[in-house]
Amino acid sequence: MKEKDLFIADAHLLDPGDANYRRLLTFLDEQRGRIRTLYLLGDIFDFWFGYRHTVFAPYVPILEALRRIREEGTEIVYVEGNHDFHMGPFFEQTLGCRILPDGGEVRIDDERIFIAHGDLVRPDDPGYRLLRRCLRSRPLNWLMRLIPPDWAWSVARWASRQSQKTHHVDRNKGQSEATLASFARQRFAEGYRAVVTGHFHSPMIRTSEEGTLVALGDWIDQFSYAVYEDGAFSLRSFKGAGSKTD
Repeated sequence: MKEKDLFIADAHLLDPGDANYRRLLTFLDEQRGRIRTLYLLGDIFDFWFGYRHTVFAPYVPILEALRRIREEGTEIVYVEGNHDFHMGPFFEQTLGCRILPDGGEVRIDDERIFIAHGDLVRPDDPGYRLLRRCLRSRPLNWLMRLIPPDWAWSVARWASRQSQKTHHVDRNKGQSEATLASFARQRFAEGYRAVVTGHFHSPMIRTSEEGTLVALGDWIDQFSYAVYEDGAFSLRSFKGAGSKTD
């Protein structure tokens, strides 16, 4: 196995027939046995809730792909996003993932790296933070487990269609590079060597004397991801089956 790590965010997977879904399956299959750790930085799924004994049928192909890559010896670290949280037994037990609900510190080659989905970067959005706490609360978790999975999936599909109507507008309203840089500087001051985040849908890498900031872009139409290898980060894009990803 090569001593490299991969970082992916914001695939918003929904239907196995979608182009981005098929391309991610191909990519993961090509990476089997070749990576040390796979970091999934949130919103890999357009909707996820971890029921105890059920997974959503459209997600079986990607779950099987993750299981296969795990069986080849790759560790999986999952940072929950704003579309996928309460990951549940499949991720925690079957895949043995390390789950980071709010992101946090990981150590790579004895370097401190801060990873996050990115939805908590803005310090001036108390409304979203309140909504986030409500959605992740124990009472709502308990209530969701009483709702039949088919009902939850139907509501999620409806919500996804509404979100897609404003997807490009929302993306353009994303966090500014200056705000991301400010967030990263705070982490660098705390001793982190790098900050890696999803959520913003625009790939970016900035390296300074303080550290390295990586925004992953997305796996919707950019198919961008980050690689950590030989002590350095790089941003790449997967072109499809047969493409060179290294």
